[in-house]
Amino acid sequence: MPTLRISALLIASAASSAFAHENVTSIRVSGDMTCISSNGAPNHEMGQFPNRANPNAFREQDLTFCYPSSPRMAQTITRNLMTVGVSVTGVPIRPYTAGYYDPNGRRGFSKDSSSGWRQQAMHNPHSLGMDDQNAHVDRSGLYHYHSVSSDLLSSQGGTLIGYAPDRFEIRYSPSTATSSWQLKSGVRPTPPGKAYDGTFEEDFEYIAKTGTLDECNGSQVNGTYTYFATDTYPYFPRCFKGEVNPRFMTRN
Repeated sequence: MPTLRISALLIASAASSAFAHENVTSIRVSGDMTCISSNGAPNHEMGQFPNRANPNAFREQDLTFCYPSSPRMAQTITRNLMTVGVSVTGVPIRPYTAGYYDPNGRRGFSKDSSSGWRQQAMHNPHSLGMDDQNAHVDRSGLYHYHSVSSDLLSSQGGTLIGYAPDRFEIRYSPSTATSSWQLKSGVRPTPPGKAYDGTFEEDFEYIAKTGTLDECNGSQVNGTYTYFATDTYPYFPRCFKGEVNPRFMTRN
């Protein structure tokens, strides 16, 4: 298959306080894998980085995402992947944070996971310096989404957002695809205590059939398993029912 190259120049005005970047994406088939390569820049306007809550500057990347060309369901569910998908424009989807509750940490969080309470990004996205597209950059300058982006949807058209590491599609259909993850009732049994309010990943639990989607935010659509982005937790799939490429995202 010939390489498909997509390029879109984004021009941002000074008044918008956003940077202008060129999205460069290519798609190729390599053996039994299909690979999306990109420079990590979105094809829409990006917020200003660094900002008051995020000291990191965006840097163009050399990213490659490879997934099976022919997806197949697996016998076991894959969990705990940091990169849960890639947009069709080559921008990673990474809904988790690296922060955990730590009373001695900056703003009450650190990378020490011993508390067992992981910061949930969309509870207070402004505290992580996210832009209007529910995205920000990490210390390496990698721009990535934590939740669905309105500009990403409008720039692509349709419901397709991108692909999971097992190649099954990630779509957005808020009127028909709803999450079955719900906020727990009661009080956290260990510090920081207090009522479950969505501050942490562990504040949520899967309750089957309370929405239309399964525990991985997926369902069968016309006989094909499909993941969905949702407006409520978990926002993107956090587990995968297909055969996953363990080296889904690589940086060159």
